[in-house]
Amino acid sequence: MTGPSDTENASERRARLRRAARLSAVQALYQMELSGQGASRVVKQFRDHRFGYDDEPGDYVEADEEFFEDLLTGIVSRQDEVDGHIAGVIKQGWKLSRLDATVRAILRAGGYELLARADVPAAAAINEYVDVAHAFFEGPEPGFVNATLDAMAAKVRAAGAD
Repeated sequence: MTGPSDTENASERRARLRRAARLSAVQALYQMELSGQGASRVVKQFRDHRFGYDDEPGDYVEADEEFFEDLLTGIVSRQDEVDGHIAGVIKQGWKLSRLDATVRAILRAGGYELLARADVPAAAAINEYVDVAHAFFEGPEPGFVNATLDAMAAKVRAAGAD
């Protein structure tokens, strides 16, 4: 793994670290769903075994660990609220529980950011999670993620602007 270039500025570095945190949060949510482990245990596993820093030996990911932890613990603590908003915008007749577990994790992470992270522009969050979906899927799933998060953003961000 190569380190950041000397020309990478603070904004680009922050974006790169947050992008890695988002992907890691989706992976962690998937792991939690399959294993039944809680957020604090999974956060510790990621911090101890998956996250690293430039020039650290091994296959580690450099990520914004605080952002990752906020995403994971926030999604878990507000899962009913997040799921309710997602269910309110997915196509009639679809159930969140019947979606692919990875798609569900992506939507929950993106949904949480739209609800709780007003510091992140909606378009930026949506684009990031569509990119995450592209990392896992080649079919219609990224478009589904885009449409779902866009519809959710229109409702929750507009409601917050009142």
